[in-house]
Amino acid sequence: MSKVYFIGAGPGDPELITIKGRNLLDKADVVIYAGSLVNQGLLRGIKAEVFDSAKMNLTEIIDIIKNSVDKGRTVVRLHTGDTSFYSAISEQIERLRELKIGYEVIPGVSSAMAGAAILGQELTIPEISQTVIFTRIEGRTPVPERERLSELSRHRATMVIFLSAGMIEKIRNELLNGYPEDTPVVVIEKASWPEQKVIRGSLKDIVELVRSAGIKKTAVIYVGEALRASETALKKESRLYNRDFKHGYRE
Repeated sequence: MSKVYFIGAGPGDPELITIKGRNLLDKADVVIYAGSLVNQGLLRGIKAEVFDSAKMNLTEIIDIIKNSVDKGRTVVRLHTGDTSFYSAISEQIERLRELKIGYEVIPGVSSAMAGAAILGQELTIPEISQTVIFTRIEGRTPVPERERLSELSRHRATMVIFLSAGMIEKIRNELLNGYPEDTPVVVIEKASWPEQKVIRGSLKDIVELVRSAGIKKTAVIYVGEALRASETALKKESRLYNRDFKHGYRE
């Protein structure tokens, strides 16, 4: 029986798809991709019948998958970034299980990781932050009360906020419940795309900077003291490569 492959297409740069994902995309008979969020360069030269899911609802997507699988065709569901969060694959997989259609998930490169690479730094810095929180602010999709930014900010961990750039003032106000106003903030729009924008500031001035740049969506927001590492030497080193640190491979 044919299978459905959920593939993370990467953050935008067509070369940031995995080799496995690229090979499956090239062999697919049917590709359903996530509209303008997927770089069209990934679809060039493929032999598959292609569907844009931007204007489709869940039932319409599943109908295409079922009809294709019934005909023995291999289907690729091409999502942006990584499939691990905010990809909406769970609701699709539930339907496929009901229909007894086989599936496999191929992870991709998240825009969060692409953004950190653009900054040229880790999101975890010894003695400063060893925790990264991936989250989003409440919009049309609700967020549990215990996971509001005002609550999460109390940890002062590195935070990566998705799907929220259009509410930057609300984000700033909630984050100030826990972070000081001089906490670094970086907003990256369309990470790894040719038109990417990188805005650096602090909680004190980030609202004005983001509005001046015209950023309203397709952006990832980074918050936390760890972000200083890409601008200045913090002199915080891990024990991993310390000359006095012994482990199984180094005496």
